[in-house]
Amino acid sequence: MPPHHPETTSPSPWLVALICGMASYIDAAAIVSSGTALVLYQHSIGLTESQIGILSATLTLSIAVGALTGGQLGDRFGRRAVFLVTMAMIVAGSVLLILAPGVGLLMAGMVLVGLGSGADLPVSLATISEAASDHHRGKLVGFSQILWFGGIIGANVFGIVAGGMGQLGGQIMFAHVGIVALIVMLARLSIPESSTWSLANRERSSGSATIRARSTGIRDILGNRMLLVPFLALVGFYTLTNIGANTGGQFGTYIGVNVVGLSVQAQSLLGIVMLGVGMLGAFVFMRVVDTPLRMTFYAIGAVLLAGSYLIPVALGFSTIPWIALSFFNAIGGAFAFEAIMKVWSQESFPTLLRSTVQGYVIAVARVIAAGVALMTPALMNTPTLAYSLLAAVVALGLACGWAGFRHPRFDAFAEETETDPEVRPAGASLSSPGSSSTLSPTTSPYAPSER
Repeated sequence: MPPHHPETTSPSPWLVALICGMASYIDAAAIVSSGTALVLYQHSIGLTESQIGILSATLTLSIAVGALTGGQLGDRFGRRAVFLVTMAMIVAGSVLLILAPGVGLLMAGMVLVGLGSGADLPVSLATISEAASDHHRGKLVGFSQILWFGGIIGANVFGIVAGGMGQLGGQIMFAHVGIVALIVMLARLSIPESSTWSLANRERSSGSATIRARSTGIRDILGNRMLLVPFLALVGFYTLTNIGANTGGQFGTYIGVNVVGLSVQAQSLLGIVMLGVGMLGAFVFMRVVDTPLRMTFYAIGAVLLAGSYLIPVALGFSTIPWIALSFFNAIGGAFAFEAIMKVWSQESFPTLLRSTVQGYVIAVARVIAAGVALMTPALMNTPTLAYSLLAAVVALGLACGWAGFRHPRFDAFAEETETDPEVRPAGASLSSPGSSSTLSPTTSPYAPSER
């Protein structure tokens, strides 16, 4: 078989990052839009409060199941096949949500949108990372966070415009999600299969003993300490820090209005301003993530993120401490939350495990967050206790990230290209910033003797 030269056929890595990274936009837009649109449907369709809660929970659970299954399917059958099917599912689900006359079709639509968006996330991020070279891989993966913020802003804009239109307003909000998914699906037709995955799949099919071909399932993680440590660190880091983020998203307005004493409008304005702060932080993250400053900024972000929850605990739940919490939470989260999780999950695992691992991490975090949310309302009656516990939980998660990635054991991309230089991207080096990998083929962490 003639050598494959991906640089002659692959589109610009930035184009791949934009088109595939729109998964993050759609994920955020779907969650925010459903929260508003279901309220708009409440009287026209006749939804009860319990049905709205069930529909929202269905979306969350479907995203978790989608991430778990989609990640594995992306490693088994290819990135391209999965990320086209997932967009089609979201389009179909959005149509059901627009046309649904009652709770039955709304439920089906929520399942399709949730499964599609959840399954797309790990696969699209793997596609981005495999299209990039070492010097800008973190930047391109981090760009998905900008698109995630864009999804929140887009859904809020449509909520402002259509919020007074009743059922039609809800249909417009779901249409926004469906139309964006359709455009993304059409744009993705121009994105070829990942050359890295294609080579790994050929090697697996032929029984090759290369790094890519040998590590293909969750058992390969559990049986190999070099893979198990970053996997457990990611699960602990993202699950625990996501509890803080999810609690703030679901109950921040409740505390802001009922405890701090802000109006709903003032709390909403604060949220919009802090979205802007978070986006600025995400741009800075893109500039530093591929440099030796990565973990320095992580440490600073970790202190700000965990410490932010203690500000109103120490100073009282009044306006200024509440604004300070929001500000430092947004800054800290830019460097020590989801964006860095996405980067670590790409770098730390071989090709045929890459989207599987992130699917597991996302699924566990979403399910745990949903479970914690069931108990949170009772704690919110004593906000000082609730936010003290949040600070402790988030700090523990951040410690998991520090312990697991302060001194990376290897960089999977460097390890694969070192032993298989055929797929090294143009201009790529054998180790990326933040990684100390100098492993040779004889000391591979995936070697049979290590298994």
